[in-house]
Amino acid sequence: MKQSDEIWWRHGVFYQIYPRSFQDSNADGVGDIRGIIDRLPYLQALGIDAIWLSPVFPSPMADFGYDIADYTGIDPLFGMMADFDDLMSAAHASGFKVILDLVPNHTSDQHPWFVESRGSRDNARRDWYIWHEPAADGGPPNNWLSEFGGSSWTFDAATSQYYYHAFLAQQPDLNWRNPAVRHAIHDVMRFWLGKGVDGFRVDVIWHLIKDAEFRDNPPNPHFREGRPPHEKILTRYSTDQPEVHEVIAEMRRVIDEFDDRVLIGEIYLPLHRLVAYYGNDLGGAHLPFNFALLSTLWSARSIEKIIADYEAALPAGAWPNWVLGNHDRPRVASRVGPDQARVAAMLLLTLRGTPTFYYGDEIGMHQVAIAPERVRDPFEKNVPGIGVGRDGCRTPMQWDATAHGGFSRAMPWLPLPDDFVHENVVNLEADARSILSLYKALITLRRKLLPLRSGDYVPIAAQGDLLLYRRQSEGQAVVIALNLGDQPVSIASGAAGLNGDILLSTFLDREAEKVDGTLDLRGNEGVMIGV
Repeated sequence: MKQSDEIWWRHGVFYQIYPRSFQDSNADGVGDIRGIIDRLPYLQALGIDAIWLSPVFPSPMADFGYDIADYTGIDPLFGMMADFDDLMSAAHASGFKVILDLVPNHTSDQHPWFVESRGSRDNARRDWYIWHEPAADGGPPNNWLSEFGGSSWTFDAATSQYYYHAFLAQQPDLNWRNPAVRHAIHDVMRFWLGKGVDGFRVDVIWHLIKDAEFRDNPPNPHFREGRPPHEKILTRYSTDQPEVHEVIAEMRRVIDEFDDRVLIGEIYLPLHRLVAYYGNDLGGAHLPFNFALLSTLWSARSIEKIIADYEAALPAGAWPNWVLGNHDRPRVASRVGPDQARVAAMLLLTLRGTPTFYYGDEIGMHQVAIAPERVRDPFEKNVPGIGVGRDGCRTPMQWDATAHGGFSRAMPWLPLPDDFVHENVVNLEADARSILSLYKALITLRRKLLPLRSGDYVPIAAQGDLLLYRRQSEGQAVVIALNLGDQPVSIASGAAGLNGDILLSTFLDREAEKVDGTLDLRGNEGVMIGV
């Protein structure tokens, strides 16, 4: 058994790439695998340890790759299997781990499994998906709603039954109560693990099992107008069923057939339910993704409580994790503001646990307003007018000031903001005090200092906009002081145990400054202090 600090997914920094938007190598306006290979030197300079790729499998692209038509292929849009093999070789040679998105809850309606399943009621694969008789009035079997708008049941006239889809009608849900489905997905996992993939991030893992009786979901008493319509009901019976943990335990056993691999679960649940996905005796997901920072009120006390609640809820031996941004949520720089985005970076990279951030967050990319005629996201098309579109956080990476931001020689699939001419990698690399320089400095210190990699988290009492905590290990300690407000704050440093040397400020201008008696923080500033 390895010591915990030697387990790569515990001490590594994870970086999510949305392949369509990272780098286009063949001038078709869409990012691809060769483009990712071309940018590996940038990722090395950034200092990250693991690359998580959103789906690159063959797909009709109804939901941009989250509708998979072949689990063991590469979509020509992204390249060929040989390109993927080259990426694996180049990434591993560069010291990176590679995580693939596994989407086992649903397939494309063009997947051969579903084509067979809908062929007839007595087809051998009929029970691979969730089919149900109509209700007495001929309508859907129950009141379950699609997250992308409307009923989650679509009627198939040829066989006179409904099939279930938690998302688009083009994304029918697999029936995970069928052992044949489980075995088929396990074989998919083994295929990619055999190619050297270092693990999976499992899409909507809490959706995999549905209520066996298909009971109606209860109404949501807290629903507010202006929110997505599927939130009108609580997903009591369509997600987070007790049997899902058996399914995840089986996935974990497949992962454990291979050395040094990781199983990550995408789970949007309250913390007390989230931690159950570690499984009994930690036989579940290694890292059930903790998305609390994506939706919390950005205030010191709110974040302090989330950290405390999460740390208290973790099972013994479980390793925490934190996520700052992803392909489904508005950009962090737009959620908290560009000034606080620096504070957020210091928070993410100094909390106890594995940090994950989203491509472009390290250069402060913001949510881009997409003109109606350029909207690509099916969520926005199905539920327009309330701001649910995800295109704005999926815009092309801003590499330089040339046409299309250095992302492509052709018109990109989504537009770039006008500020890419100034806010781009080349410019920010030349600025020693840029947010990109801050990310590099934070990752460097995280790698260098044992307390940041694996030390305990110890809260320090604070008030107002100030968030204070200590990371400590084996006689070493680092104190993190974050000002989540825009006004200056002074702290009696002796009482708070802050006396020492500043290792890093989010403004990148106070390194080696001594703190003795008082710590003065500017508005929107965070510092790390070696004590």
